[in-house]
Amino acid sequence: MAPLRMIVVAAVLSLAACSEKAPQITARDAAPVAPADAPAAAAPAQTSVLFRNVRIFNGVDPTLQAATDVLVRGNRIASIGPSDVSAAQPGMTIIDGGGRTLMPGLIDVHWHTLAVRPSIPVAMQAGTGYLNLLAGAEASDTLQRGFTTVRDLGGASFGLKRAIDEGWQAGPRIYPSGAIISVTGGHGDFRSPEELPRTLGSADSRMETMGDTAIADTPDEVRTRVREQLMRGASQIKLTAGGGVSSPHSPLDVVTFTPEELRAAVQGANNWGTYVTAHAYTPEAIRQSVEAGVQCIEHANLMDEATAQLLANRNVWLSIQPLPEELLRAFPPDSEEYAKGREVLTGTDRAYRLAKQYKLKTAFGTDVLFSAALARRQGELLASLTKWYTPAEALTMATSTNAQLLALSGKRNPYPGRLGVVEVGALADLLLVEGDPLSDIRIITRPQQNFRVIVKDGRIYKNTIR
Repeated sequence: MAPLRMIVVAAVLSLAACSEKAPQITARDAAPVAPADAPAAAAPAQTSVLFRNVRIFNGVDPTLQAATDVLVRGNRIASIGPSDVSAAQPGMTIIDGGGRTLMPGLIDVHWHTLAVRPSIPVAMQAGTGYLNLLAGAEASDTLQRGFTTVRDLGGASFGLKRAIDEGWQAGPRIYPSGAIISVTGGHGDFRSPEELPRTLGSADSRMETMGDTAIADTPDEVRTRVREQLMRGASQIKLTAGGGVSSPHSPLDVVTFTPEELRAAVQGANNWGTYVTAHAYTPEAIRQSVEAGVQCIEHANLMDEATAQLLANRNVWLSIQPLPEELLRAFPPDSEEYAKGREVLTGTDRAYRLAKQYKLKTAFGTDVLFSAALARRQGELLASLTKWYTPAEALTMATSTNAQLLALSGKRNPYPGRLGVVEVGALADLLLVEGDPLSDIRIITRPQQNFRVIVKDGRIYKNTIR
């Protein structure tokens, strides 16, 4: 028995040694190592991209700049101006723009990475593995539509984000919020009445276990839920300050969190150097959120003039979406959810007009849910902003303006650097576009034909220039 005892002791000591300050093993670390005698790669990895003869929409100015060259080295824009490079250097790709438009990658600041493609029944019943595979497929398509960055406002997108960042999955940059924080019966509480009463320490509901929602009913619980999302890697905190359309238990008019609970969330986020964004449709839900220190309001379709003035006075961001009629198709026509959606859609036009009247800091998002077909029209939703804005204003909103909102995450920003602009030193997220989208924004509604080159983080994900 002595030899067996020694083997067991050695194994225990080995495990203990591994458990002390063991480095995190990534999927890339676990990749098989090529044998020493394996042939060398045919060509060095791409390290730079040179765009020749491109007209630039820089994400800020409302007109195109004169044709010039843009050099990308690594994941940054290295230079803008005539290049003296006569031939491709090792690891360089040269693309002749032929006078086409080079612009920043598009940004959608209200996206639900795991809830775009599945239907409502699938989202509520399928396993996490299946849902993540759907989300990965959708992420690849999102990038091919020219959206190189999204802000995920509710869902367990951390694993997908990591796979994208490590290069295993094509997709946009993801600014994750983690679980939507809600109150009992609020927007984000998808439990059935049979799952009540809720008791502390009991098993979580399915949506909580999956990490998509988190229920909090006191300031202390709110602090815990906020800290959990930050621990998981959230770049900002999302909570629901009022009723919602898709939630089964919350009428639109309800105000959910108390002022003390809202302040607890704001304090928790601010302590980590980031911010809270709050789902709110009605004036009362918006007002209470702003007075508690919330720095961004999602939706606000039912706001009035006093609410718009408050947002302007407090310099609070408005993240509003040009919601289409098609969103209502996710719900039966005779359902309460359909009726709530109809009320929200009716208020959209006035909300945008108030945003312009009071010069609010306004960001663009889509909030596509449960519809792969509608997701394919992401660019169309952006183009629909021309009901209220010029094409240049709409494209600026979806690039440099949205990037300013992302920067509110401060030190929790997972991608430090300038996004949404074509400037020296900015992160190289770029689209080479057939035609001039500032003159005809409909160009962006046909990404397959008109986005000839897509670059994210300095890497080419699409190139149809021959």
